Amino acid sequence: MNYFNYFTEIEEHFQRQRGAQIYLSPVDWALIAAWQEAGIPLAAVLRGIDQAFEKFNSGQRRDAQRPRALVYCAAAVLAAAEAMRDAGAGAADQPAAAAKDAGFSRERIAAFLASAEAQVGSCAHLDPASPLVQEVRATLGRLSGSYVQGGVPVALEELDRVLTVLDDKLHAALLQSAAVEAMVAIRAEIAREIAPYRRKLRPEQIAMIERQFQQRRLLERAGLPRLSLFYMP
Repeated sequence: MNYFNYFTEIEEHFQRQRGAQIYLSPVDWALIAAWQEAGIPLAAVLRGIDQAFEKFNSGQRRDAQRPRALVYCAAAVLAAAEAMRDAGAGAADQPAAAAKDAGFSRERIAAFLASAEAQVGSCAHLDPASPLVQEVRATLGRLSGSYVQGGVPVALEELDRVLTVLDDKLHAALLQSAAVEAMVAIRAEIAREIAPYRRKLRPEQIAMIERQFQQRRLLERAGLPRLSLFYMP
C-alpha cells in the first residue's frame, strides 16, 4: 500500500463503514496525522475501524446514532496496532518501504522543495533573520538543487527524514513568532474540539492530537505547507 494515500484510504474506509459521505473534523484529521507520525500501519487503522463498527453494530439500539467521528475508533485502532505488532505483522506497510515504490519524479520533488523554500522565504508570519528560518530555507534550497542539477539525489527515505526535522523547526519558528493572543485562540479551539472525546483517548493520543492540531492551525494561518513527502501535491 502506497503510504502517500494514508489519509485518503482511512477517510474513505470510515465513510464506507459509516454509510455516508461525512466530513472528518479537524480533530479526526489530527488523529490520522498522529497515527501516521507514530508509524501505525494502514492495515491496523482499517482493521481497528472495522472492529469498532462491529462492536457498535453488535450492541446497536434502534435509536442509536452511528458514530460520526473517527475518534470513536481510536481505542480499537490502537488495540489492532498492538495486536499486529505482537504478531510481527505489518512491517511491509511502513512508510519507508512504500516510499520506494511511490513513483515520485525528480522534477516533482524538486518543484515541491523549491516552492516550499520560496513560501518560507516570503512568509509574513516568520522572521527572516531567525536562525531557524534561515536553516530551513538553506536546507530546502540545497535539497532542491540536488534534484535539479543532475547530481545524486537524496534517497526518498532519507529525504523524508530530513523534511520531518525541517517541519519541526518550522513549527518552532512559527511558535516563536506567534502572538500570545493567536496562541490562546488556537489552544481554546483545540480544547473545544477535543472535549467530547477526551474520555475515549489515552493521554499520549491527546498530546499528539493537540500538537498536530496546533501545527496545522499555525501553518494554515501562515499559508505554509507541511514539509514532508507525505503532503507533497
